[in-house]
Amino acid sequence: MNFEILSVAADGQGPEVVKPYTKETTFTTVVDENNVLINMFGFKMVPNGIFLDEEGTIRMIKEGFKLDNPENIEAVEKLIRKEVEKVEFEGSSPKSGQPDLEQQLAQTKYKLGMEYAKQGRNDEALKELDDACLLDPDNFTIRKQRWFIRFPEKFTPVIEVEWQQGQLEIEKAEEERRRNEGLVCGPDGCFLPSR
Repeated sequence: MNFEILSVAADGQGPEVVKPYTKETTFTTVVDENNVLINMFGFKMVPNGIFLDEEGTIRMIKEGFKLDNPENIEAVEKLIRKEVEKVEFEGSSPKSGQPDLEQQLAQTKYKLGMEYAKQGRNDEALKELDDACLLDPDNFTIRKQRWFIRFPEKFTPVIEVEWQQGQLEIEKAEEERRRNEGLVCGPDGCFLPSR
């Protein structure tokens, strides 16, 4: 079996955030300074797995790829052994094609929020990221950036995964409550309409 692993590191906070993690890998790791892969495939979380054959044909895309998931490992092994031509995971691959207007607005607010964060304008960044999250509640990348600004101690020196899981549950419940109240989101932000 002849294959090569290439890791691509990216973060909405910018390339400097991920560069320290690229030094200790046992395989080639590059930094996607412009988040090209995330934007190209519409990924809403990391890590992700993409399997290319010798000709560069994509044989598998798995958003949320995990090395400790036996199903993920088995899929890669089957591709390496050429037992299958392609692997598709139900409901887990990113959507292709043009996103709808709400998704475009969420991405615009996300990008604006990240620009504000780079300038140290955290209040403005959080307003845009909060709106982006309401527009695209399944986008874990947006959530993570909000958390990183609000709770930096949960990300350094160690990323607290259990805390993130608990925070996600809390936020999902609050968002469901707000949606049930009729929250409206548009270019000027998200608000509850007057009754």
